[in-house]
Amino acid sequence: MSQNEEPVDPPSAPRRQVSTVVEPKVQAGLLGSTSNLINSIVGSGIIGLPYALNESGIVAGILMIVLVSYFTDKTLRMIVELATYHPDLYGMGVKTYEDMLAIPFGMAGRRFIMIAMFIMAYGAMISYMIIVKDTVPTVLGLGNSWIEREGVMVVLTTCTMLPLSMMRDISQLACTSALSVTADVILVIVLVVEAPIRRSVSEAGGLGAVISENVIKQGFFVGLGVLSTAMACQHSAFLISGTLADSTASRWAIVTKHSLFVAGTLSLTFAVMGYLGYLDETQGDILKNFDPESTAVNAGRILLAITMVFTYPMESFVCRHILMQLVFSGDMDNSSVGPNGESIPESKVLGFLGRRETWTLYLYLAALIPAILLRDIGPVLSITGSLGASSVAYIAPGLAYLGLHGSEFLIWSSQSIPSHDKVDGGGEVELPVAGDATAELQTESKTSASFARSRTIHPWWWYPTLMPIWTAVASKGALGTKQFVDTYHAGHTEDTKSLSVPVIRARKRDLIWSIVFIVFGVIAATLGLVSNIIFETRDIFFSPH
Repeated sequence: MSQNEEPVDPPSAPRRQVSTVVEPKVQAGLLGSTSNLINSIVGSGIIGLPYALNESGIVAGILMIVLVSYFTDKTLRMIVELATYHPDLYGMGVKTYEDMLAIPFGMAGRRFIMIAMFIMAYGAMISYMIIVKDTVPTVLGLGNSWIEREGVMVVLTTCTMLPLSMMRDISQLACTSALSVTADVILVIVLVVEAPIRRSVSEAGGLGAVISENVIKQGFFVGLGVLSTAMACQHSAFLISGTLADSTASRWAIVTKHSLFVAGTLSLTFAVMGYLGYLDETQGDILKNFDPESTAVNAGRILLAITMVFTYPMESFVCRHILMQLVFSGDMDNSSVGPNGESIPESKVLGFLGRRETWTLYLYLAALIPAILLRDIGPVLSITGSLGASSVAYIAPGLAYLGLHGSEFLIWSSQSIPSHDKVDGGGEVELPVAGDATAELQTESKTSASFARSRTIHPWWWYPTLMPIWTAVASKGALGTKQFVDTYHAGHTEDTKSLSVPVIRARKRDLIWSIVFIVFGVIAATLGLVSNIIFETRDIFFSPH
């Protein structure tokens, strides 16, 4: 047990669960969970990584891949540890991202993360279909007519993606995820071997010239949006961690570290080699740059199509989970209870279309229509990353940590800040930080009259570091968490001395990280969206010359 883990005593009797999701019937081991997480990370985003470097600059792009990989590992562990091992939440059964955000921030937190998760997963579903449309007809030697491109996509996705998406638990995809990861590795090898890197770099004046002229570009935030989409997988974290057998914080950390190492290595290699092969000519789908007659590249296209087929269900599961929560309070099985307490399965239309299958079909059609209409995957990845991925991967984990540990943040900040309050009459009295939800516990001996006659003196960096915002968020979160926990425990009088378990308490460095994540996410989302609008409309307002 680490120094941040302390024993607490949970109730001996089972209590009601906060999350209403149906428990998985199949669990996965470390290898299966790692394969699922890698597959969730290395989806359609990998194909756009060379485009991301083309937009952001090779040096800035490489640094961002490394940074985003670290952020992803950190936030994946952070959100699962919060929901499972937070001292106040242990044993409550918080098993979804939206339930965790709802505890400190109520319905606003729930709606924020659910909208962001849906945007990101839905955008990924569309992009997977576009990639299938771009790759399979080329491999088959077909042309660009509707029946040859869109028709092939409809038939292939209906026969592969749709049936896989109708499965019940994400753990059932462990084998296909392993195949998908293997295909990704081979795809990277094909790109490295086939990309005309030496010729392209030589014509540009050498590697030194390429690097010096492409350190950072004006499309930096467009590239960051693509990178965020490529690495973001927090929306799948609870689905995957919930199916991990013998789940503990340390076992989940093993899954995240191994997954991010593999995914980060694949992404970095693919991005750099793909960009160096075509430099300024790099397209949103890098395989469009290659010769359509190349046997090796066509093999890579087949591998990419396989990856898309096996990764699409991961995103469909997320969208379906959100819709089930919104419409049916998480009940996707639609089973009823018989007179003797037995579970009665739902009756299915045509023998196979129940609630789960029907809504999976709705989602498939909702993604298929825009995939038929859209041509370029680059803007889809960038806009999805700017709005959805920035919120899911950075803003929400930061808000969750700062909100659920709001009391600790307020206490820490008040102890760390050398600010005292002048009181009429010449004396000094130390006040809690403005907005502190625990103020009444610390100031009972002080009279309200003395508070009214005092003013707080903050250090010079208080406002430049946006401390009023962070204390307000922490205060809101602390109050919301306290109210939720008090309500939850009301009426529970079980014996709480039966067993000790490890919990993970607030860490000062992680409180700081939570603020970093929020700031990074807000900047990425705002400037990413603005950059996309500018880049997509530049030919309308500016001459291409």
